[in-house]
Amino acid sequence: MSGIVEDVSQRAGPRSAADPAPGADEVEQQLRVCLASDLDAGFAALVREHEAVVYSVARQFSRDASDAEDLAADAFLRAYRALRGYDGERLATLRLRPWLLAILRNTARNAARDRARRPDPPPAFETADEPAGGASVEQRAESAEVQRELGTLLAQLPEVQRTAVVLRHVIGLGTAEVAEVLRCPEGTAKSHVSRGLRRLRPLAENRPGLREEGRIR
Repeated sequence: MSGIVEDVSQRAGPRSAADPAPGADEVEQQLRVCLASDLDAGFAALVREHEAVVYSVARQFSRDASDAEDLAADAFLRAYRALRGYDGERLATLRLRPWLLAILRNTARNAARDRARRPDPPPAFETADEPAGGASVEQRAESAEVQRELGTLLAQLPEVQRTAVVLRHVIGLGTAEVAEVLRCPEGTAKSHVSRGLRRLRPLAENRPGLREEGRIR
């Protein structure tokens, strides 16, 4: 199952992780209909549609790209198993992207508990965007250093605040979707984001690279 993301990415190019594609509501409805009529075909389409955002979120909480891929694949596997028990009525009301990200979050939390006895270095902080093709080696090195520093800072936040900040300001989800993933009211989700940013700002003051980049304001 660890190769599911690679397999799907070979069949269809990834979508932007930051924003839903035009007509996303129609796409989601088509996916729900497809899942209800043919689970395997519908699930393949579901992965193609949401693999980019699931992997991008997984990357924020993983040590490296390989771990993120395994985490994303595990989340998709859990999603598939859950869908096998859903009837048409439940599928008709399922909001797929926040549902998938909620599964991913639970999977990541379980993985973190499993490795609690052997703590790992803080995760790298990366966005889904690739570096510009013309970027110099020095620019790429500086960017990697900024990502490492941000990862170190994010690791100091409580899990719910870290998740809220990543979903809202790294992935670019709206507050309503962040609330769905966290399974809390929108006002509470906003509070988690605000508190996370508030805790990050003084930590960033001691890191000139982050201040210069303007990544935490």
